[in-house]
Amino acid sequence: MMFKHSYLELPATCLIESAGCKRNRGKGILTYPQQSCSGKFRDRMTSFPVAASVSLLARRIAVILSLATLLIAVPRGLQAQQPDDVIRTDTSLVQLNVGVVNRRGEAVTTLSSNDFVVYEDGVRRPIVSFEPTDAPFSLVLLLDMSGSTVNFRQQIQSAALRFLDALAPEDRVAVVQFNGKGVKSLINFTSDLRRVAYAITLAGGAGTTPLYDGLKYSIKELAREGKRRKAIVVLTDGIDTQARDVDRAIVVKAAAAEVATAIKAEKNSQLVSLLNDADRQGATIFPLALPSGDPRRLPLPDPSITAMYAAARARLQLLANRTGGRLHEIRRLDDLSRLYAQVAADLRSLYTIAYQPPNASARDGKWREIRVEIARADLVASTKPGYFAR
Repeated sequence: MMFKHSYLELPATCLIESAGCKRNRGKGILTYPQQSCSGKFRDRMTSFPVAASVSLLARRIAVILSLATLLIAVPRGLQAQQPDDVIRTDTSLVQLNVGVVNRRGEAVTTLSSNDFVVYEDGVRRPIVSFEPTDAPFSLVLLLDMSGSTVNFRQQIQSAALRFLDALAPEDRVAVVQFNGKGVKSLINFTSDLRRVAYAITLAGGAGTTPLYDGLKYSIKELAREGKRRKAIVVLTDGIDTQARDVDRAIVVKAAAAEVATAIKAEKNSQLVSLLNDADRQGATIFPLALPSGDPRRLPLPDPSITAMYAAARARLQLLANRTGGRLHEIRRLDDLSRLYAQVAADLRSLYTIAYQPPNASARDGKWREIRVEIARADLVASTKPGYFAR
């Protein structure tokens, strides 16, 4: 029997040098002596009976085994503390990505922390940290590779590749796709945009649309990026398959006159969970809405289908509004590259502010209203309107 570890390798039958074993200095382990270990042991030219040494040997073996256990446990404990395995976030802080424009709607990117005032539920809160607009982002490029996007994959990939050209050198990008086979990471976070570009060309698939699973996975991956600024750029028609099935069950039960208003888009449990996760990570979501999910462009104006598509588009708007992002609706596929460039510009015009809420431990599920004001009267700030304290 052998006790093995990267730091320890000891024969169980010969653990004590003084009990008849000698140390092999060249290999750093203990080896058996050439003479037999029966009869009497020899220890520094002093012989003693086996019977007299049993108790001492047992005690020494117990000590060695205890030390071996500690040596084995320590590396495991150290391994559990590596940055890749442990997510370190300060959940007591509220993080905001804030955009500022002048009266002409032009982005203002030269402000400092002294120019901002943050209120939660009408109470002014001290700003704990501040990052300017040129601070790097960690962002997920989330691609809808379901069956509804099969006919324009080339345009999607070309536009996504052009989006990379607008990023800063220190931005870190991950590429994630979702389709009928589920959610798949094509590349983890990296600042090597050549590798990111290659990952984009690998995107493909068909089938159903697990949009919300893709978003949840992306937020989970962003949590590993620590305190960096975080965003998700998601290209999709917005028709999540599971949410659509829930919506269909609602409209089927609704009276004909109530179909248009029967679905309460904001009540969807998947959406609520996503928004809570995004709040905790301070992640901003920028949906690029494909025309195939536009309720105004359906070939057949069936009231039930229109209601389901309208609810899906409303949820994309909620994802953007509640996280401080912006929904970009794609009218024509030719707009893809331009809108990706607009998202890149949006990212480069955001300040990031973190503040301490009045009662960080109060997880009562109630809505907390956020308001950000600028010292200069000619400037307007925009960010998420608030969060639920969960």
